[in-house]
Amino acid sequence: MLQKENSIPGWFISKAQPSLLDCAVRLTKLLDTPQDIAFLAPAIVREIYYRLLMGEQGEAVRQMATSGSNIQRIAKAIELIKSDLSKPMGIEDLSAQVNMSASSFHRHFKAVTSLSPQQNQKLLRLLKARHLMLAENTDAASTAYQVGYESPSQFSREYSRMFGAPPIQDIKHLMGR
Repeated sequence: MLQKENSIPGWFISKAQPSLLDCAVRLTKLLDTPQDIAFLAPAIVREIYYRLLMGEQGEAVRQMATSGSNIQRIAKAIELIKSDLSKPMGIEDLSAQVNMSASSFHRHFKAVTSLSPQQNQKLLRLLKARHLMLAENTDAASTAYQVGYESPSQFSREYSRMFGAPPIQDIKHLMGR
């Protein structure tokens, strides 16, 4: 009997088992003997996968690794959103691209990311904008258009809500000015 796949959240918190921690420590200790890394690291990594699959979060790990799972579909949708942040995102089109109905897509997206697709796109746009202003020294108005905002004032309001200060003040603060 096939089991229906449930939505698994994208974030997991649970206690790490001592056996998993032991693997992590052994993998890290290989840095002390670089000549052993090529031979021993693959076996330890394989053991880590085993420990994760057999642990409390095993079902979530299996879904992440299963081709066509809802988690993988949502990950693909996020990559599609990120590929062109300036483009308006249509839920119908996006859900069709990942072979899901719009309602199922929205429900699973929210379960995995804790955000709606629109909230996720806004977050990604604002993070990209912040990066552009910091790394490429672009001004807020041109950055707003570059990441898909139609209005610099709307961009500034949403940026302030997200980061606690208008773009110019936030960037000056981050740059230590």
